[in-house]
Amino acid sequence: MNVAIRQNRVVVRPVKRQPRRLVQRIFAHTVLIVLSAIFSIPFFWLVTSSLKINEQLAAFPIVWIPNPITFEHYVTGLKFVPFPLYIINTLYICAVTVIGAVISNAWIAYGLSRIRWPLRIPLFAIILGTMMIPFQVTMIPLFVVFRNMGWFNSYLPLTVPSFFGNAFYIFLLRQFFMTIPMELSEAAKVDGANELVIFGRVILPLTKPALATVALFQFLGAWGDYLGPLIYLSDKDRYTVSLGLALFQGEYNAEFGGLMAASTVMMLPIIILFFFTQRTFIQGITLTGIKG
Repeated sequence: MNVAIRQNRVVVRPVKRQPRRLVQRIFAHTVLIVLSAIFSIPFFWLVTSSLKINEQLAAFPIVWIPNPITFEHYVTGLKFVPFPLYIINTLYICAVTVIGAVISNAWIAYGLSRIRWPLRIPLFAIILGTMMIPFQVTMIPLFVVFRNMGWFNSYLPLTVPSFFGNAFYIFLLRQFFMTIPMELSEAAKVDGANELVIFGRVILPLTKPALATVALFQFLGAWGDYLGPLIYLSDKDRYTVSLGLALFQGEYNAEFGGLMAASTVMMLPIIILFFFTQRTFIQGITLTGIKG
């Protein structure tokens, strides 16, 4: 806005939006809309295929809009394989691992960012270095260890490691903790609070976006995990949703519509969860890199 002084009066003149900036914004939004539509095509095809009759599934050219709409494939997909049981098993693993990830990583990140002690920087560098080790390298040694402990064919190998920290989550929370002014902790210490009280009553209430981001990441990872349950679970009653989909595909490969319906059911909780938490999720991601 332009400000002009006339006869001892301040006159504020609104500035018209520059056409060039408006054109840039229109172009950017157009590109984003087009890309969003392109990336939505596979999901749209998945959902519509689950609602088509068998004759339309293999039709050429492709039938994008099912006519008539049928829910027979959902009955078929959820009947031959006990997906409700697999969903309950997966939700149990997700709930336990989310609790473990939030608690353990918050403690570790707090100690690395808010407490001054020797060697905390080298230790943080070592923790980040573990991110460079692929899971395939530690897969066999971990399997041998868990089998010798008697944890094979149980949920313990899939849930207990989440209570011992994750390098990426530690980095995420540490960066967020460092954006909180140290004056808050010092003021609490003056009032006689110890580190436990400061962590629980001062820091955690301010880190809800970051904690929600960690919880969402962990839920997504546990929900879609296929390799972990495949290695440690042998009883079909303990299978997760991802293993259930693989089992359905292996035994009922011809039931293409049922597979699409089961895949849609598997994706719905993730979509609903992200829809209700997207603001907190994006806020937690954007605020973790403000301060090094």
